[in-house]
Amino acid sequence: MRITYKATCFFFIGASVALAGCASTQPKPYAGIDSSSYLRPNDQARRGHEPYAYSTNVDWKHYDSFIMDPVAIYRGSDNQFDTKITEQDRQELASYMQQQFQDKLRQRYALVSTPTSGTLRIRATLTGAKGTTAFLSTFTRMDVGGTPINAVQAIRGREGLMTGSVSYAVEVYDASTGRLLKAYVDKQYPNAMNMKATFGKLGASRRGIDKGADGLLAGLQ
Repeated sequence: MRITYKATCFFFIGASVALAGCASTQPKPYAGIDSSSYLRPNDQARRGHEPYAYSTNVDWKHYDSFIMDPVAIYRGSDNQFDTKITEQDRQELASYMQQQFQDKLRQRYALVSTPTSGTLRIRATLTGAKGTTAFLSTFTRMDVGGTPINAVQAIRGREGLMTGSVSYAVEVYDASTGRLLKAYVDKQYPNAMNMKATFGKLGASRRGIDKGADGLLAGLQ
């Protein structure tokens, strides 16, 4: 029996979906971060985001400035870096996260170097990343077999086929007292139908960082 090209593509995509579902990772309450013992399963998790979190009753209006520590790269054995993510990739993503988080926070807060009674200290840790699979991620957004799957994933707010992601931890402190105000771990990725994010190994991870910056600012209110 002759196997057509289209049938082969459908078979490959179907197998890819199954493998992607099995391989998809979720953030952990990473043992090596300071707030790990505070993190608890988050009943308010949004479509799988922030599965572990900690928060206190905070009047965020009390704060008008922030200090951001250099983004750390998590070295614990429970990290979630894909084997294709090199040390250079990790450094690049950490640098990008530093810039994007700072730029987003400066929309509401002043960036300072000396804490006062109204200063937040933000500590972000890059804990994992998965690279986008070249060509295949783009192909599945154009092919008749992959497009419907990615469309459903987009509606569900889930990862697209063969697309990268980024995992990280955020800790927010009162800079003047050192009190932990808020902490969470998260995994972010682009919309499953975002074609542009499929280009380049780290394109989707960067887009995930952009969304993470938006989420951080939104959470401080």
